[in-house]
Amino acid sequence: MDISALREMAIEAANRALYEKHGFVPSEESDEWEDEYRRQFAALKQRYGNQVAVSARPAATAPLGQLPELRGTLEEQRWGNSIREERLREIPSEAVRAFWVQLWPRAKQWVDTRDVPLQTLLQRLKPQYDDWRKKQADATAARRAEAQKKAAELAAYQRKLKEAGVSPEGLVEMVDASERFDPAPLGPKLADITVADRHLRIFETSDPNLLLVKEKDLRGNHEYAIERDEGLVGDLKLFAQAPH
Repeated sequence: MDISALREMAIEAANRALYEKHGFVPSEESDEWEDEYRRQFAALKQRYGNQVAVSARPAATAPLGQLPELRGTLEEQRWGNSIREERLREIPSEAVRAFWVQLWPRAKQWVDTRDVPLQTLLQRLKPQYDDWRKKQADATAARRAEAQKKAAELAAYQRKLKEAGVSPEGLVEMVDASERFDPAPLGPKLADITVADRHLRIFETSDPNLLLVKEKDLRGNHEYAIERDEGLVGDLKLFAQAPH
């Protein structure tokens, strides 16, 4: 007799015994149902004994990979890891395996249900699995929507720059073409610009006629002021509107 058939017989026997006792069958998630199932399984296993054969289990369609460590005593962990791996190898669905591993982080959960048929466990967990799958799908949809939103914002930003004729190289050329002055007291930052081996940070200053440039290039760090030009300031502010 196949072990799966023995388990099915134990389920039927447990349901029948509980119905005769109460006039109804308690939930399979209840402790009473579990206890009765274990009694029936033990009795059937003793009755059929050497007639019971363990059928070969199909290998999972994908490797299990690195599983998280189970919580519990060392003995529970050793036993739980073995049971968990055996259970998961019977499940072809990677999504179901991932859900179950996440749902049951304690070794005792795997140990306590070691004799419950796989299909019975999966049926019990189905409502939770369906809810988990919905949350996964919602999260994926939210990430996709956020990515699309960012892509749209970036495209709009790039169109604005193109229409205004603003580019990092053009801004640096305007800075280089400006007359230089001694640094003035620092104010709010207008923009960060990187071209080739140069990185420029450009700031407002307390002097309404000057902008401050902090530049880093292959020669080191430099700090200088340039004449404030409203056209340049407008282009710098537009350039600084890059979506994050």
